[in-house]
Amino acid sequence: MTPTAESPVTRLRLGDAEHAFRIDGPADAPVVVLVHGLLADHRAWDPVVARLARDYRVLRNDLRGHGASGCPPPPWGMQALADDIVALLDALGVERAHLAGTSLGGMLAQRVAAFHGERLLSLTLANTAAAQPHPEAWQSRIELVRQSGVASLADGTLQRWFTPGFLESQPQAVARMRAILLGTSPEGYIGGAGAVRDLAQLDLLPRIRVPTLVVAGARDEATPPALSQQIADAIPGARQVSLDAGHQSAFERPDEFADAWLAFARSLPAHPA
Repeated sequence: MTPTAESPVTRLRLGDAEHAFRIDGPADAPVVVLVHGLLADHRAWDPVVARLARDYRVLRNDLRGHGASGCPPPPWGMQALADDIVALLDALGVERAHLAGTSLGGMLAQRVAAFHGERLLSLTLANTAAAQPHPEAWQSRIELVRQSGVASLADGTLQRWFTPGFLESQPQAVARMRAILLGTSPEGYIGGAGAVRDLAQLDLLPRIRVPTLVVAGARDEATPPALSQQIADAIPGARQVSLDAGHQSAFERPDEFADAWLAFARSLPAHPA
């Protein structure tokens, strides 16, 4: 599946770098912002956008050093990534939006919700965490990329991202994600991985007061379901859903992900429909 045809990638300078983004869907519809994870770009959301763009204005950005976005020299932390989202909303004149982030995108989305909750209609946190149990593993990956580039991570990352059945049955989709991964700049990976390595924001979760959906992958080895449960338990009123997927649940199970998100969004009291 592909999103609405011919929607262009646009670049806009925000602060210290150019940021690439793409918009699909009706111009007068509510805005939903979709934020990808480390070693991906906005195209990781393509299968979901094919559903959401029927009724929503879907805004997707490329994180620093990913896709077509520029990359300020690292290090930069999770707050800088969160601030990029708010700056993009400001530049586009979007007062309030639904925000959904997966993996690293979910980590930075927590900070947007904690510090800028008034800008959000809802929050969705998919395949993500709020604290880092294995910082040493991330430091090892950073050192490997410094020495050998992002290609050195490709095979292991894809194994962590997807279930064995998906890897076997969907080789073209997996190849597409590999190509996206290989397009990530080493500096972009190092900056993003440094933010993931230093992740420690459990204390922020009780501050989140926007309607929240937590999406877990039942077979997610990168951010196991227990980490999603930890988030759901800490955010007041959060709802949780589990999909039969690995770490890239929105890519592996796009229809189920879209169904879960649409049911959540349409249940909100302020939903325009």
